[in-house]
Amino acid sequence: MAARSVVRWLAGLAAVVIGATAAQAQQRIVHFYNWSNYVAPGVLDDFTKETGIKVVYDTFDANETLETRLLAGKSGYDLVVPSAYFLQRQIGAKIFQTLDKSKLPNLVNMWPEVTRRLAVYDPYNAHAVNYMWGTTGIGYNVKALQKILGADAQVTSWSLVFDPASLAKFKDCGVQMLDSADDILPAALNYLGLDPNSTKQGDLEKAAALVGQVRSSVRKFHSSEYLNALATGEICLVVGWSGDIKQAQKRAAEANNGVEIGYAIPKEGAQMFFDNLAIPADAKNVSEAYALIDYLLRPDVAAKNSSFLSYANGNLASQKLIDPKVFNDKTVYPDEATMSRLYIITARDPATQRIINRLWTRVKTGR
Repeated sequence: MAARSVVRWLAGLAAVVIGATAAQAQQRIVHFYNWSNYVAPGVLDDFTKETGIKVVYDTFDANETLETRLLAGKSGYDLVVPSAYFLQRQIGAKIFQTLDKSKLPNLVNMWPEVTRRLAVYDPYNAHAVNYMWGTTGIGYNVKALQKILGADAQVTSWSLVFDPASLAKFKDCGVQMLDSADDILPAALNYLGLDPNSTKQGDLEKAAALVGQVRSSVRKFHSSEYLNALATGEICLVVGWSGDIKQAQKRAAEANNGVEIGYAIPKEGAQMFFDNLAIPADAKNVSEAYALIDYLLRPDVAAKNSSFLSYANGNLASQKLIDPKVFNDKTVYPDEATMSRLYIITARDPATQRIINRLWTRVKTGR
């Protein structure tokens, strides 16, 4: 009897182990590589609860970081979020899969205006769908601005940043800029009255020289730290991305710390950028990637992300669900007059990109 009991116990244990192993083998996973501070709390957890697919989530804060991982191959990611001008270059390198749109029923929710603009980078929208879009402008501490420039001061021009005497007034309270040549140099070109997409070395050198003239007033070049630094009052001025600055505004208000944040799209115009969902060519969990893309394209989910992130999205059906404070904010969803002043940048050829990279290093190091 004892022997039979042991046998039965061992058989039961084996069944449990085999069952657990099988369940583990059936665990569906998607590896998602996204920008930092770029998804609303609960969205990915809700996706897992609804689908059973576990999301392994990693973040980056520069397109160059993402591109390096993708070009090296075997990145391990199933879904990534490149900005449009990097997407354009990476499509040429055959880094992304062509989308099977039959697997994305929620594509019907997309905003034709954004889809049309994105097709400039990705013909026929064959490789990507828009996740979020925004602008590159000026974030500022309202009280610091008024203390330095007067009670009626407003941010209306890039001269605040690109005029050395003007920016020097903000040096002591802290200035940061994006560590992104693809954002800062086009802004400088545009301010100089030059084509923000210029590939002429002379134009690029003029833009780099302009930024170099204000370098001594810039405390740091970084593409994510400024969000908290602005919200806590550690810095008072930044050239950054619209949604990040609006998130800093929200965090400061929630903290009730006396810091009031503003965001401005200067009168000379600003860059409009698109961040997009794409599946790497070597992705291993493709079905799961499609499931996550389609989930993010649901109107309620897109609205939840935009309401929290204060970034506009490319989902027309979501607009009626977005927090009115966000949707009616003209620095998030600009009016027609402002939209007409926004420019986009496109991928540069490798030789031009090397020049830009070299000039940017010179700007940051002063050498």
